[in-house]
This record gives sequence, structure tokens and C-alpha cells, in this order.
Amino acid sequence: MAEHRSMQRTALLDAARSLLSEGGTEALTFPALAERTGLARSSVYEYFRSRAAVVEELCEVDFPVWAAEIEAAMAVVDRAEDKVEAYVRKQLELVGDRRHRAVVAISASELDAGAREKIRAAHGGLVAMIVEALGGLGHAEPRLAAMLLQGVVDAAVRRIELGAAEDPSAITDAAVSMALRGVRG
Repeated sequence: MAEHRSMQRTALLDAARSLLSEGGTEALTFPALAERTGLARSSVYEYFRSRAAVVEELCEVDFPVWAAEIEAAMAVVDRAEDKVEAYVRKQLELVGDRRHRAVVAISASELDAGAREKIRAAHGGLVAMIVEALGGLGHAEPRLAAMLLQGVVDAAVRRIELGAAEDPSAITDAAVSMALRGVRG
């Protein structure tokens, strides 16, 4: 029974990722989740109390995997400057990943305080990854620089997600260039 519930929950999360990446917030409804998974709509409520709860769980499941990929990209380089570049490039490479697109599709204003806090904490972990590298570049306030650097990444993510006129690789190169020039101490 426990294995069956776990499989159903996994199927619901996978369906939620697909719905969010295909149609954004409006697409994530319990009837749509039920249809995608073959469950009765009332059964979906046995797993999640709200859309925010679905997003919270997506963050709990997907964000650590995403963060580990960024951390791995940073681990294969030695110089602080190369770590900053890997941090930016890997995040922007992951923009097309359904795990990322699903979480981005929901705006924080639609989530309850608990869900917003989990997303903030997850992003805080991302920012913490780069603080040491920024300190290594001689930045006087590496934590502040890390938060601002993440702002550059977030802006590039939005630009790529919008399907901007620029090629995603041009956006990535511009973000890396801006990050490297802007974080030198």
C-alpha cells in the first residue's frame, strides 16, 4: 500500500511538472492532475491540500537535484572566477529543464507563506554556494555580491523563459560577462 501511494504521489508530481511547464499556473488544477494520472479528482486531495502544497513538494523534490547539478558544475573547476562562470552557466542551462520550468511557472504571490519560505530557503542555499568563490575574488561583501549575482541570473532566466529575441546562448554569455565584471572586488 505504501509503495502504491508513493507511486501515485510521484505520478502526480510528474503530471504537475508537465502541466506547469506546458501551460503555466492556470494549467495546474486538480481536475487536470486527475485527468493526467487517471485518478479521481477527490483522490488528488488525499495527496495534496492545495496547488501551493503541490508546488512546495516539487520544490522539496526537485530543487536539491537542481542545486546538486550546479554544485557539481562548480566542483570541476578550481579558480574562483571559473566557479562564478559555472554557477551562472549551469543555472541558465537548466532553464529548459521541466523541474525548473515548473517551479518558475508559479509566482510567489500565489503561494502560501510556507511555500514561499521553502522557495526562499532553497534559493538561499543556491546563493550560499557562490559566497566562497566571491570572497576568493576579493569582494568585501561576498554574501551581498552573491545575492546580486543571483539577481543577474534570475533576470537572464526570465529573459530566456520569455522567448526573447536573443538566442539563449547570447543571453547566457551576456549574463556571464556581467557577472564576472560585476563581482570583482
